[in-house]
Amino acid sequence: MSAIVSRSIHLASRPEGAASLSDFDLREAPLPAMPAGGVTLRTLYLSLDPYMRGRMDARRSYAAAVEVGGVMTGETVAEVIASDNPNFEVGDMVTARTGWTTHAVSDGSGLTKVDPALAPPSAWLGVLGMPGFTAYSGLIAIGKPKPGETVVVAAATGPVGSLVGQLAHSIGARAVAIAGGPEKCAFATETFGFDAAIDHRADSFASDLAAACPDGVDVYFENVGGAVWQAVLPLLNNFARVPVCGLIAQYDGGSTGSGTLAATMREILSRRLLLRGFINSDFAAEHYGDFKRTVAEGLESGAIRYREDISEGLESAPQAFLRMLRGENFGKTLVKLA
Repeated sequence: MSAIVSRSIHLASRPEGAASLSDFDLREAPLPAMPAGGVTLRTLYLSLDPYMRGRMDARRSYAAAVEVGGVMTGETVAEVIASDNPNFEVGDMVTARTGWTTHAVSDGSGLTKVDPALAPPSAWLGVLGMPGFTAYSGLIAIGKPKPGETVVVAAATGPVGSLVGQLAHSIGARAVAIAGGPEKCAFATETFGFDAAIDHRADSFASDLAAACPDGVDVYFENVGGAVWQAVLPLLNNFARVPVCGLIAQYDGGSTGSGTLAATMREILSRRLLLRGFINSDFAAEHYGDFKRTVAEGLESGAIRYREDISEGLESAPQAFLRMLRGENFGKTLVKLA
């Protein structure tokens, strides 16, 4: 095989406030030699996810920050184009944590084959990937909705929120979507089957949400924070459950709402609320098999739907990422590379 030149997006600088295009740098370099027993990969799709914003900072987190000058972290679906590993053949498609790059070499560890007959390759980064399992594990293991309860979901047309709503509805709960703008709200009810959808950009958001939840909120799937959390908090019923998988409103220079901490803690105490942060891998051993089976069956039957927001070419990744942080994406944010 002739020498491959890999193109990668690197972290050029740590953001001061909101991230900008100047914080990213596109570089080219010869691909290292494939290790013995390894594989060479060509990226097909790159997943862009909110957690990546936190990795751009040097603050303490559950995972290491990207070093300045390092390749931006991220999961991909890639094609095996050369193999010295008996577990992978040329032409296999795998999920891999190769980062924002067009090509990579791997010793074969951490790669998972995907079945394109079950779902398109891009779906393995969304509804059948990390976002899908985040939705499933958070709702089933922490939210534990019961038939007739009210489940409120923030960012409800995104890859996590949309699946949370569909799963809650299938259990018999009443699913209420929070989304940005009339188009997304309509999509939430008409395509994802939410019972109601509330526009968080409307001046009447808090009162609209209260009207949509006359019996209060039993489960709130939190991945936004900020003003949305403040509108939901007064509606939480006694013993409500709040899976917390993200706080996107606070990732990119947004308000942390530190002045509300005392009031929030009083509400948690007086209402005996369960507020639990989690990472989907916490529940992999117990729930991953059920997740994969449930979602695969739902996709096959048409009971589960998903939407993708796809940009073309590696060079489009920084702009697509910033759009996602501003809430301008519509569906799972991906970059198609090949």
